[in-house]
Amino acid sequence: MKPRSAILLVSILALSITCDAAEKNVKKKRPARKPNPAMAAIKDVPGLPRVLLIGDSISIGYTVPTRTALKGKANVHRPKTNCGPTTKGVAEIDAWLGDSKWDLIHFNWGLHDLKYMGPNGENLYPKEKGGKRQVPPAEYEKNLETLVKRMKNTGATLIWRNTTPVPPGSKGRYVGDSVLYNEIAAKVMKRHKIQTHDLFAMSKKRMKEIMKPANVHYTPEGSKALGQDVARVILKALAH
Repeated sequence: MKPRSAILLVSILALSITCDAAEKNVKKKRPARKPNPAMAAIKDVPGLPRVLLIGDSISIGYTVPTRTALKGKANVHRPKTNCGPTTKGVAEIDAWLGDSKWDLIHFNWGLHDLKYMGPNGENLYPKEKGGKRQVPPAEYEKNLETLVKRMKNTGATLIWRNTTPVPPGSKGRYVGDSVLYNEIAAKVMKRHKIQTHDLFAMSKKRMKEIMKPANVHYTPEGSKALGQDVARVILKALAH
């Protein structure tokens, strides 16, 4: 091997080792993500009613505040996942319900159904560039019908929590779509005589106070406010 080639090879190897070491250091410096307390395993208090919360990240946000408000009054569980769109619900509802007895199920799907996706599965893709709703309205209604029938089989009291607002400027979601999907859901709930918990109206009224700007998500105080309202509705239903 020529001296120049040997020097080049040694330089390449040294650079590779340096890059590997740097990458390992970056990985070491990344803090471990703390477990979300909303996903914590719940040990039931004997004698208390068992409640299941089903929903996306909005419900994840209000899970702990709901548990806190219902401490000593109900055992509050949720699937250890973001329940996403109705398509995910149809695929996983049996696993979420399990073989346990539920006294009450408080549920929602919507914000993932109405969000726009790209042709190759890109998340929150603008409709102006050809994005399509993840679950179109007709399919959303069909899926909700399937999910409601499955949950009714548990014998639990069912409470539909309608879909919260889409603020102006939200990426990949559009103002007014929550209203459209809530109107569809209202037809399904009316057919099955299921109570609706109207978090849409409460959130719309207090949007600037409890929601993040141009975002469907809530501030910590906003999630606490939602959780307290969820607890109120659940407690009232359990009393009947």
